[in-house]
Amino acid sequence: MLAIGALLGSALIAVPVTAHATAAPAPTARTSAAAAAGLDDPAKKEIAMKIVSSAENSSLDWKAQYKYIEDIDDGRGYTAGIIGFCSGTGDMLDLVEYYTQVKPGNVLAKYLPALRRVDGSDSHAGLDPNFTKDWAKAAQDAEFRKAQDHERDRVYFNPSVQQGKIDGVGVLGQFIYYDAIVMHGDGTDSTSFRNIRGRALSKAKPPSQGGNETAWLNAFLDARVWAMKQEEAHSDTSRVDTAQRVFLKKGNLNLNTPLDWKVYGDSFHIG
Repeated sequence: MLAIGALLGSALIAVPVTAHATAAPAPTARTSAAAAAGLDDPAKKEIAMKIVSSAENSSLDWKAQYKYIEDIDDGRGYTAGIIGFCSGTGDMLDLVEYYTQVKPGNVLAKYLPALRRVDGSDSHAGLDPNFTKDWAKAAQDAEFRKAQDHERDRVYFNPSVQQGKIDGVGVLGQFIYYDAIVMHGDGTDSTSFRNIRGRALSKAKPPSQGGNETAWLNAFLDARVWAMKQEEAHSDTSRVDTAQRVFLKKGNLNLNTPLDWKVYGDSFHIG
């Protein structure tokens, strides 16, 4: 179940996720290695999509999630699509606005006034009874699927990979950042990505600042677990404990296959 922080959207692009780093550090062998082996490599990105889907949809088939939509009773209204765009947190509104720019008159365009009204709440006013059916209908459109990919990358994936490279972490670290941004967003609240990272900085340093990568990622995951436990909807921390932490303990900093992990008690494998 995806739950996105409220302060997302274009601000992440205008100001990349660099809460404690205003400029990239001078290149080093370590940061260059991270840049060369990034989560944005197509094969690694596919792995990332599958791991996130295992947590959010109990399935490795992330491409089947374009049509997904439901209210998971987390106070964020409808949660939908490949990354859990929420009607209550602005990113669903951004998505439908973008989709309407590239394809005016689409089946979801008529809901834009309602999406603007319910932003910031869990209300379905103006969306029910047909919004979920129309979302599934829109998901049959290749342009809508492309729009979901576009907004996922713009708001979540690209900023997290960028910050990971600035911090000098490899593929696993970049994925750990990505999963955190997906769940917590990058707003100003205490559980947002930038504040999780800030909490970790009080305990360790990233490789770009001379720190040990494994120690840094453990500190980040400790801060992430703290953030998850602040909200009942996120209190099951198995996506960290029996997935990300497993890869880290094995020293698999490049997220190489085969991968075996569990989320919420379900076992998954990528060969």
